[in-house]
Amino acid sequence: MSTALGSLRRLALAPSLEEVAFRARGFPGATSPDAARLEAVPQAVVCGFEWGIDSRDGWEVARRLRFVDPGLRGFAHEGAVMAFTIRDVAGRGTRVRDLLEGDGAEHLFVAYIGIGFAMARLPRRLWRKVMPDLPGSPYHPAVSWLAVDGYGFDLAYFHTRRWVDEQRVPEPYPWQGRADYFPRAVDQGIGRALWFIHGARGPEVAAAVRRFDPARHADLWSGVGLAATFAGGGTPDELSALAGAAGGHRAELALGAVFAAKARVHAGFVPEHSTIASEMFTGGSPEAAADLVDATAPGREESGPVPPYEVWRSAIRAHFTATRRFVRS
Repeated sequence: MSTALGSLRRLALAPSLEEVAFRARGFPGATSPDAARLEAVPQAVVCGFEWGIDSRDGWEVARRLRFVDPGLRGFAHEGAVMAFTIRDVAGRGTRVRDLLEGDGAEHLFVAYIGIGFAMARLPRRLWRKVMPDLPGSPYHPAVSWLAVDGYGFDLAYFHTRRWVDEQRVPEPYPWQGRADYFPRAVDQGIGRALWFIHGARGPEVAAAVRRFDPARHADLWSGVGLAATFAGGGTPDELSALAGAAGGHRAELALGAVFAAKARVHAGFVPEHSTIASEMFTGGSPEAAADLVDATAPGREESGPVPPYEVWRSAIRAHFTATRRFVRS
């Protein structure tokens, strides 16, 4: 059930379904055969956001999310978590924590991305309030860097000229006390956005990555791998060609695919496109990729000059570098 205040928040903050469409955003991928399929992703996010920002209680939102197609349900959770984050920060609530400890627990990985979407709409002075405490999760807080990834995706998707065409670099922020890693996590989100901006057209995506400073390529390719595996798009031959275009960054492409596969397996639904991309990028099944994520996960107490999240990513990257299992021929 909606509320008057919720309706006002929705009108003020939520883009329309048309506003997130590729043609409306001026994306070169608007004419891609995969455009309609990929556009359903941000549209599902918008629906989740509208439910989250406008509803009276969390149970109703969780119930609505259950009616979303399993392939899009994670994206709808991103939108709901985005809305809940904004409401929690404004009113000191626990909506995000309650969702992620309850019906939304299986969508934990993508939920962080929704927190990042909220960060893009909140002043930085409030960012210290956005992250809930999730002591029961073995992946928290290491994987909360996906919130910064979500922030980067939002910047690139809605402000493409500044963050993609002009290749701006965001000001560092001490997320988990590691301000130096912040721009790298943002780039991982920008890489994901490139997959959407170019409509899953591999040559155009690869060319877009190459236009950035080479020092940023590794994180951008990681984001591309995550988006291609989780959201889908491209034929097996096109995905194989994309892996070839990644060249020396094939391990980063596989790294992104591994986390996407883990998110799908954790949610209990693995669409066919995720299985195909996982096989093409990692040489194995989504279930094998999920096992690799768990086998390399850092301990909650681990600390040092490198964020545990990047220690985790480095271990996965090293696995592919050592085995050279990237693309299934």
